[in-house]
Amino acid sequence: MAVKVAINGYGNIGKRVADAVAKQDDMTLVGVAKTRPNFEAFVAVQKGYTLYASEEDKIAAFNAAGLEVAGTTMDMLGEADVVVDATPEGMGAQNLEATYKKLGIKAIFEGGEKHNAIGASFNAYCNYQEALGKSYVRVVSCNTTGLCRSLSAIDNVAGIKKARIVLVRRGADPIQVKKGPINAIIPNPPTVPSHHGPDVNTVMPGWDVATMAVLVSTTLMHQHNLMIEVENSVSREDVLREFYSRMRLMLVRAGDGLGSTAEIIELSRDLGRPRYDLWEIPIWEESVNVVGKEVFYMQAVHQEADIILDNIDCIRAVTETEKDPQASIRKTDKAMGVMGSFRPPQCLEDNPEELREIHRKSWGTE
Repeated sequence: MAVKVAINGYGNIGKRVADAVAKQDDMTLVGVAKTRPNFEAFVAVQKGYTLYASEEDKIAAFNAAGLEVAGTTMDMLGEADVVVDATPEGMGAQNLEATYKKLGIKAIFEGGEKHNAIGASFNAYCNYQEALGKSYVRVVSCNTTGLCRSLSAIDNVAGIKKARIVLVRRGADPIQVKKGPINAIIPNPPTVPSHHGPDVNTVMPGWDVATMAVLVSTTLMHQHNLMIEVENSVSREDVLREFYSRMRLMLVRAGDGLGSTAEIIELSRDLGRPRYDLWEIPIWEESVNVVGKEVFYMQAVHQEADIILDNIDCIRAVTETEKDPQASIRKTDKAMGVMGSFRPPQCLEDNPEELREIHRKSWGTE
């Protein structure tokens, strides 16, 4: 039987999770709840989603706008097995105490909530099985998701001794016009290390990760610069093979005209992605290097999109509809059209047998 999923908050993340849920053959979208009848509410109705008002006193505003609602958030939750809370930062924790616990409904939260307020954090590549059957789980932020994905590959192939990372963060999302324009580079925060390393440790507590971050004048993507000391000797080719074996990492080459975040977003547009969403984490192949027992590489993160895949896997984990992480990941990736690397790394281009083995064993395809 399909899991019945409710989406509380239909904004930047909520609408993407709703679309992703609708693509899964083992999930049913009960509905989406909004606080006001803006353009997103009209689009939700056009897509055939059942619309709910956040509170009773909001219904009149939806009716006045010509939008019929099926009830309130409480009505929606009564129809669901699990709710994905995509409300603004901090509200999720309030909803947990005021509503979800009282109703006894399982709930998934986004990275804007504090780990301690929710009790568990999630990344499908790292700790899927720890979330099995839990009532409340937080899917970590876009930056933490990107770091967990590629660091888990390094840990698998060589073991992480310590990681030092510089994050170059977008100044705002494209729709956040009230935050711009800006003409500055801002240490974010000015204290070092930043909060991103401890957030990675909510998923993988054994990793020694320290980060620093700056904000820059772009809305498209974040960019990460990673310097990792590893436990075991590894070659550049081994690292590239491991990256290539993971569908949610995307090796790209500057030499192919993909030397910037703007060009990577253009690739996503050319691929026909909805909202130009890039669910994969692009890693520049030219940046991957190994010096002694240190691994270096650069990656990008589409902050609006990468966490959507993990939300879907987290739904399966907490409801225990799929206990095998690899099975859930493959199911999600297939439904969403995740493509993996743009093309194989140069070290594999002349080895079709190894490529086929990677596709069979890791991608689940021939």
